[in-house]
Amino acid sequence: MSVTTEASAGATGIWPFTIETPDAELQTLRGRIGATRWPHKELVEDRSQGVQSATIHKLADYWASDYDWRQCESKLNALPQFKTEIDGVDIHFIHVKSPHADALPLIMTHGWPGSVIELLETVGPLTDPTAYGGGAEDAFHLVLPSLPGYGFSGEPTEVGWDPGRTARGWAELMHRLGYSRYVAQGGDLGAIVADAMGRQAPEALVGIHTNLLVTTLGAPTPPPGDTEEERAALDAINTFTTSGFGYFLQQSTRPQTIGYALLDSPVALAAWMLDHDTDSYSKISRAFVEGEPVGNLTRDHIVDNITLYWLTGTGTSAARWYWDLGQAQAKARAAGQAPPEVSLPVGFTTFPDEIFRAPRSWVEASYPNLIYFNEVDKGGHFAAWEEPELFASEVRAAFRSLR
Repeated sequence: MSVTTEASAGATGIWPFTIETPDAELQTLRGRIGATRWPHKELVEDRSQGVQSATIHKLADYWASDYDWRQCESKLNALPQFKTEIDGVDIHFIHVKSPHADALPLIMTHGWPGSVIELLETVGPLTDPTAYGGGAEDAFHLVLPSLPGYGFSGEPTEVGWDPGRTARGWAELMHRLGYSRYVAQGGDLGAIVADAMGRQAPEALVGIHTNLLVTTLGAPTPPPGDTEEERAALDAINTFTTSGFGYFLQQSTRPQTIGYALLDSPVALAAWMLDHDTDSYSKISRAFVEGEPVGNLTRDHIVDNITLYWLTGTGTSAARWYWDLGQAQAKARAAGQAPPEVSLPVGFTTFPDEIFRAPRSWVEASYPNLIYFNEVDKGGHFAAWEEPELFASEVRAAFRSLR
């Protein structure tokens, strides 16, 4: 569905990339949505049985009739897009240089079920803050890579693309771009990558910022619950791992099995991607059922992201990233290996509707060199997508002392 505008210039070459989607693929997509075999309505009034019929029917109706992929395609093609081969995989990335000469290079990683699309609305505020009420001293040169097996990046042909390997790949990418000093940011899976980069501490990396405390989720020893804030966070984690963790368990143990449905049915793909955390689901459902988006989670932005997965056929390969993550964690536990400490400066922002609100005490325990911590008043798990300007202001503040 896409082509590059130039051929690769060798093993470490970087070449421009442009998206070109044939009309026939879009027609096929609409036809497959129309041919969906629908299950009967759920037997409960809440989402405890999964994605609700009202939500997915509204999404499918909009997707098949009113949605226009060409607008998203044009938005992506208006940005400088590139590919480069790293460790046998063609990595797609967006690279927007700031108009401000002293901008700080920043590599920012998306999550699942997201893509670079969840980060697009942050490009302007981060690269040209003066146009958004900020100062030139807070500008970034921005690099947005697509994870291996996601979006327009190539699909790995071997196992082992775990967070550590991805982190090394991102360090190589920044080296190829000529950046001798940069920072990294991530939420969701991107937070896992940023954390891994911080532990590897490549010479040019000077700090990281995350908005999900990945050191707590799945930790072998539960964090302390001594304060009211800590107990509330533990309760939220327990709720998520007992009633909202299905996608994680499936993708980390049997990605191929769910992958057959994700590649065959666009509606199955959409439903699977919607069934993440309770807050994100409720906001997405509201955009379709009530027609009232929360923040930047509009119908178009949501369907843009799902359509990207469908057109690139990356539902299965994206799910496999979790399998590689699980394998790496299991090997580390079996070997009794503790990861190295993060000695680099770390910034952290707690968004109120995140899976759990990370208490400062937990963040400080995970990152002794915490240089920035803030709790904001709105935003959830996909904070950059939902509240891009607030998110951008947090990234600026977190890295201000490192310029």
